[in-house]
Amino acid sequence: MGQPEAVEVHDFRSAAEGMAAPYGVYDLGQNAGWVSVGVDHDTASFAVESIRRWWEQMGQPTYPQATRLLISADGGGSNGYRVRLWKLELQRLADQTGLEIRVCHLPPGTSKWNKIEHRLFSFISQNWRGKPLVSYEVIVNLIAATTTARGLRVRSALDTNSYPAGRTVTDHEYETLNLHRDSFHGEWNYRLLPRPSLDL
Repeated sequence: MGQPEAVEVHDFRSAAEGMAAPYGVYDLGQNAGWVSVGVDHDTASFAVESIRRWWEQMGQPTYPQATRLLISADGGGSNGYRVRLWKLELQRLADQTGLEIRVCHLPPGTSKWNKIEHRLFSFISQNWRGKPLVSYEVIVNLIAATTTARGLRVRSALDTNSYPAGRTVTDHEYETLNLHRDSFHGEWNYRLLPRPSLDL
């Protein structure tokens, strides 16, 4: 029968050798996912960097003619609708890629209906069920090995960058956003357009 690997009964951060923060992007049309595994704080900067990596690795090669990107996101957490840093980092992504980024937040209390939970993370959880997550390599490999009978494909990579918590966005920075709120619940539905480049 072999010897099962000994693990701790409880998962306390104080007893851990490190922390892993997964942030995923799920493409409904392609049934494909990207998961960045961060080793620092789960901040808005980390969230947008994960989207940027998805775009570079999977999104742009699949949609080379795309001019717009639709993001359906939870209403809270690092990508919450009230988080100024989330909007600032998305603005920078729009500026860098030239994409119009439309965001539609799920209203508070409805994140359980987010497709990414049912079509990506639920299968990742099933795939690593009963397997000790003893290293970043194990975590990334288990995520990337997740498949389903319906053809789900997942790619994953470790993000070793630092994302300090507590970063504040000044009123001046926020006022520079090229943000356009929808007439229907503009706090949850809005667009960030690339800002015109300045001739220096």
